[in-house]
Amino acid sequence: QVQLVESGGGLVQAGGSLRLSCAASGRTFSRYAMGWFRQAPGKEREVVAAMYGSDGNTYYIDSVKGRFIISRDNAKNTVYLQMNSLKPEDTAVYYCAADPDTKYIATMSYEYHYWGQGTQVTVSS
Repeated sequence: QVQLVESGGGLVQAGGSLRLSCAASGRTFSRYAMGWFRQAPGKEREVVAAMYGSDGNTYYIDSVKGRFIISRDNAKNTVYLQMNSLKPEDTAVYYCAADPDTKYIATMSYEYHYWGQGTQVTVSS
């Protein structure tokens, strides 16, 4: 069983920055596939960024490339999502996801078995 606890959401003006954190349980965190998803009202959940391993293998959706950075600190069992140059369309509930058995960069919701509780990010114009 993997537990995920997110933090770092909030209200920010357009152009601002936020950093989301996701603390995970488990002794083999460094080998978990990790992802950040978001869901805006009336829209489907979508992947924002994902990673596997610690060698820089990452994925970003086009709309956040160059603005968001996913990273992990294996010593702290924590994955981060640094969000810069935020736009109103980034407003959503953001979810951290993990899977200890997936050994690649996963970009689909069904590829993750464990989810955080979600944290609200609101970007005002």
